[in-house]
Amino acid sequence: MTDVDHDKWMKMCLDLAERGAGKVSPNPMVGAVIVGTDGTVLGQGWHREYGGPHAEVHAILDAERRYGEDALRHATLYVNLEPCVHHGKTPPCVDAIIAKGIPRVVIGIEDPNPKVAGAGIRRLRDNGVQVTLPVLKRESHRFNEAFIHHVRTGRPLISLKLAQTLDGRIAGVSGRSQWVSGEESRRLVHHWRAVMDGVMVGTETAAADDPALTVRHVEGRQPIRVILDRRGRLNPELRVFADEYAPNTIVFCAEGIHPPYEARLRATGGRIKPVPVVEDGLDLASVLDVLGREGGVEGRPMQSLLVEGGGRLAGSLLKDDLADRLYVFIAPKLLGAGTPAVDDIGIDEMEQALTFVEHSWEFVGPDALFRGYRRPI
Repeated sequence: MTDVDHDKWMKMCLDLAERGAGKVSPNPMVGAVIVGTDGTVLGQGWHREYGGPHAEVHAILDAERRYGEDALRHATLYVNLEPCVHHGKTPPCVDAIIAKGIPRVVIGIEDPNPKVAGAGIRRLRDNGVQVTLPVLKRESHRFNEAFIHHVRTGRPLISLKLAQTLDGRIAGVSGRSQWVSGEESRRLVHHWRAVMDGVMVGTETAAADDPALTVRHVEGRQPIRVILDRRGRLNPELRVFADEYAPNTIVFCAEGIHPPYEARLRATGGRIKPVPVVEDGLDLASVLDVLGREGGVEGRPMQSLLVEGGGRLAGSLLKDDLADRLYVFIAPKLLGAGTPAVDDIGIDEMEQALTFVEHSWEFVGPDALFRGYRRPI
């Protein structure tokens, strides 16, 4: 196989893996393709759900069903992340690869999980399997960046989303922000909600907009809704406390605070989490630590978090260097007055301005979308 072939099949692995977005966290998204010596795709698979068989197993079963077990003995298996070598909810994938006699494995990137971290590659090579990596390293890393970030920090990857006018306003003088961006942009945001573990807003956004923070414009599962309410003063009738998805709501308050919606929310299965206060707000680092540990579905770790809060929350995250990605929709509108997109982040001079290791621009309907990455791969 040539480098061009490797890139082609690895891209197919990433496309397959994306089908598991929003369904496998806190596991990584993984796709696998098994290719014969003549370039025939013998089998393919992806990690479909948390706790279920991994991508390699699905690909092996698919190949056996279509071409028989003997075909595997001359094939190459492509997978975007190093096969696991430890027992978790499923047996090690390297054992299945070795047992089936697959002679060659091509890998996107090494798994940073300390339980794997090169051990899967060593086991394969020790058993005579030819292993090639990395392939599409940058793409494979960015694709599973939330998983990698969580493994390394214990916190969810933070994607900060803003929708602003040309003059940098996210709301009018009244404080209401609906709607700055267009329909196409809102549909994309709902897709992000469906594939990320959680979505977070601050007190001001929750009070002013009464957002549902649900997935409505696309198909997908509902995210965990994270609300910051330091003093516990939000209206108990807000949708995040009272609708059918209230069990998906987590509220962070200052220690010792018991908000009026506490009993009702807890009765639905929603959660109240006390954290320390620093200066004039909640300790966001503590919030992220709690989410990374137990903020996901059924108390599992939260791996990715979309922040849709207002200028104050955005400013705090940027000032404390807690935002990993920045997504800014710029609508072709002018207000002249209103709420700024980002509050003070402690920068006075242009040479101190925050920059991005990677960024891109695109149009989403009538809006321009800026995507910026704060961290290198």
